[in-house]
Amino acid sequence: SPVKINQISLDESGEHMGVCSEDGKVQVFGLYSVDEFHETFDCPIKIVAVHPHFVRSHFKQFVTGGKKLLLYERGWMNRWKPSVLHEGEGNIRNVKWRGHLIAWANNMGVKILDMISKQRITNVPRDDINLRPDMYPCSLCWKDNLTLIIGWGNSVKICSVKERHASEMRDLPNRYVEIVFQFDTEFFVSGLAPLCDQLVILSYVKEISEKTEAECCARPRLDIVQPLPESCEEISSDALTVRGFQENECRDYHLEYSEGESLFYIISPRDVVVAKERDQDDHIDWLLEKKKYEEALMAAEISQKTIKKHKILDIGLAYINHLVEKGEYDLAARKCQKILGKNTELWEFEVYKFKEIGQLKAISRYLPRRDPVLKPLIYEMVLHEFLESDYEGFATLIKEWPGDLYNNTIIVQAVVDHLKKDPQNRTLLRTLAELYTYDQRYGRALEIYLTLRHKDVFQLIHKHNLFSSIRDKIVLLMDFDSEKAVDMLLDNEDKISIDRVIEELENRPELQHV
Repeated sequence: SPVKINQISLDESGEHMGVCSEDGKVQVFGLYSVDEFHETFDCPIKIVAVHPHFVRSHFKQFVTGGKKLLLYERGWMNRWKPSVLHEGEGNIRNVKWRGHLIAWANNMGVKILDMISKQRITNVPRDDINLRPDMYPCSLCWKDNLTLIIGWGNSVKICSVKERHASEMRDLPNRYVEIVFQFDTEFFVSGLAPLCDQLVILSYVKEISEKTEAECCARPRLDIVQPLPESCEEISSDALTVRGFQENECRDYHLEYSEGESLFYIISPRDVVVAKERDQDDHIDWLLEKKKYEEALMAAEISQKTIKKHKILDIGLAYINHLVEKGEYDLAARKCQKILGKNTELWEFEVYKFKEIGQLKAISRYLPRRDPVLKPLIYEMVLHEFLESDYEGFATLIKEWPGDLYNNTIIVQAVVDHLKKDPQNRTLLRTLAELYTYDQRYGRALEIYLTLRHKDVFQLIHKHNLFSSIRDKIVLLMDFDSEKAVDMLLDNEDKISIDRVIEELENRPELQHV
């Protein structure tokens, strides 16, 4: 037909359909039966809604909306009887029927009628009276039999129908409506649909053109949000490609949904787009697109048995790269521990990557030291980096790292080479002594400790039985700590004789009588 169809309404069984059109015609008919009603009005009919349980014989009702909200009921002799539910507040813009409740929107706001008591139980006024209701129509949807969601302009309200306590009745309806959630959206609402405890919003978007700097229509958006008492949290967002979006208005888009199949139908003048609920792979795609890598990694770990497209390791590596690009080197290095695990190849790859950007120090604290152990070259590379720029950091690594991670001889030589430039550097000397100790070159370690007058010198002698190495160093030990030296010599007289001690102290008579 060349006549514009304004709305189609199905009952919950999907067996009966109501249709209204611009030429004033209304039809309600059975898709699988001979039931049919048709009427022609003297004005365009914008709205029709059949009773949710129209298929049952005692629920043969539907409503139409134009200048009036009319209820049609089939009665005696199968005749249809109209009655006016509401009029006088401009055109009826939208009607949604759920259970025993009918919600409709006109120019003034949203009303709800209880079909059992035939009482109107609420009036929710529209917020922005500056928006033309014909250009920015109200969107309505029932989440369940008692929860109505209203979207108008850039405002969303979630309303709960509740029973009034008997003591509060007086002349009031036995039900009332409470707004439990209310928030504003970034763009204009063209359609709404529930999704579990979340909300699907079809938005009409305007933006400033970069070329003309004028306001223009952008692609519509389909967002999933989590309602909060006075705001909402965006869960996902997609810009939809529909033909002719540049010329469309807010009123040109509609959102319908199929509860049982979680299918959503985005209707525009030239296209119908079918959307389905995302699976975890889709959700992870969206998180990665938004650069929410940590959330994507967490989602993948939680759903690792069900995801098919994504791998936890790939997401983790992308997360590390993202952190490096942002300059968060320490956090990137810390994440390596969890993400790389025991994969030595990946560890070594990441270490070289950190070396290329001059950030070996950042990853040094997190390198594995056992299970797994990397190639000695990796640890040596890090130690050389510290040796060139940070003696204290180098000394800390030598203390913390097991000596079998790297080639001790190579590191010893590197330290010796640096001491040629700075022979009195106590940090390097102390570290060299530790390297000699690990390499079991205790005599050399002892010489350095004595030169440094290091507190661990006596412990070193006892621990490694170095008495043969101190026969010619007794004066040094006495100068360092005469009391400890005497105690040690008296306790180990069988290893160094008193005569040898006196002989060593021959030129230092003051030490002979300590």
